[in-house]
Amino acid sequence: MGFQGEGADATDFFWSYTDEPHASRRREILSRYPQIRQLFGPDPFTFLKIFPVVLLQLSTAILLGEGSCLEIVAVAYFFGSFLSHNLFLAIHELSHNLAFSTPSHNKLLGILANLPIGIPMSVTFQKYHLEHHRFQGVDGVDMDIPSSAETRFANTCLSKAVWVAFQLFFYAFRPLFLNPKPPGLWEAANFAVQFAADAALVCFWGWTPLAYLILSTFLGGGMHPVAGHFISEHYAFSPEQETYSYYGPMNAVTWNVGYHNEHHDFPRIPGSRLRRLREIAPEFYGGGMRSYGSWSQVIYTYITDPAIGPFTRIKRKLPNK
Repeated sequence: MGFQGEGADATDFFWSYTDEPHASRRREILSRYPQIRQLFGPDPFTFLKIFPVVLLQLSTAILLGEGSCLEIVAVAYFFGSFLSHNLFLAIHELSHNLAFSTPSHNKLLGILANLPIGIPMSVTFQKYHLEHHRFQGVDGVDMDIPSSAETRFANTCLSKAVWVAFQLFFYAFRPLFLNPKPPGLWEAANFAVQFAADAALVCFWGWTPLAYLILSTFLGGGMHPVAGHFISEHYAFSPEQETYSYYGPMNAVTWNVGYHNEHHDFPRIPGSRLRRLREIAPEFYGGGMRSYGSWSQVIYTYITDPAIGPFTRIKRKLPNK
């Protein structure tokens, strides 16, 4: 694949001098299985999957208004974190316009799904995530890749554990420093609706519900089993492979984001149909293709293996074309 580097123990990223692998594999798969095109397009049940989770998380926040600190932390970690992360990955689906054919309708649903997360992010996320697909691994463009400062910080077992616990903050603030983009009207709407909802919670039920929502988001994006997908998706535990799938039970609450090779090969297929894609073309996603069965094991290996860290990613230069 044209890699240059000294292995995972190096203090630099793996550098690739070939294009990202998904476009060519997509063409090959479609030439062999053209019926896969029938899986393209929005999932009409997306709204029905999102709305109950929004109601459940907001209701839980309000009911916890009189709870103790210990109760709030326990419910946030063991329950709310799953709901919050589910909504974050629903926003991921919506960033690909996989609920409605009209992009603005997906943005509106994304703003709704954002409400229990507590912090406005749905519209901004789409801007950077679509670049992650179009320019996977490209230096200075793909904001999914850790910064050089992060690689210098997270180079011991303890510092990697801290990095994992706070990875959602790194994930959120990294693009604002490395690749800032001017906000638009949709982002203004996202911020206005979110802050109005937060203010209403505080006004009618006090600070505890909002604290629960934000804590659920923070805990669900850090040292938590569902957050293992942040690491499992593209950290090159094997430098010859750039994207990794996970075929474990957590896919049931994370919109099948574990089917990540499948998702990058066909981002126009909603998560609910990615399993079917793998069934149609099994030879492309099995055999020599490494995958995971536990996100918790991925986190543990990432923290404890000295050969793995934030620099264990594949990067490439922006192609001239």
